Amino acid sequence: MFLFLLIAMVVVVAAVTLAVVGGGDRAVLPETAPEQLVDPLPLNRPLGRADVEALRLPVGARGYRMADVDDVLGRLGAELAERDARIAELEAALAGAQATAVSSADLFKKPGEETDR
Repeated sequence: MFLFLLIAMVVVVAAVTLAVVGGGDRAVLPETAPEQLVDPLPLNRPLGRADVEALRLPVGARGYRMADVDDVLGRLGAELAERDARIAELEAALAGAQATAVSSADLFKKPGEETDR
């Protein structure tokens, strides 16, 4: 009985190996093109939350394709740095405008007059 199971196992392994490798003129498993980003990030406008949520990275043999992940992370990092710089610029402009408003309110005050702050 053991010998029969051993022979059956060898036959099954050989059949699977021939099916995968291909025993004839043509390959049984055809070559496929690697997956690409189906819906890449838009280049003509800033990224939004919906763009990031809708992003689906293609999967390779060992996980996600490194080149695609690097491209996406580089783009997101650049967008975040640009937004951070813009926020800092606007906060500085706001602080300047507030300082100007406070100092200009003091200019119209008569000497000895109290402000109601």
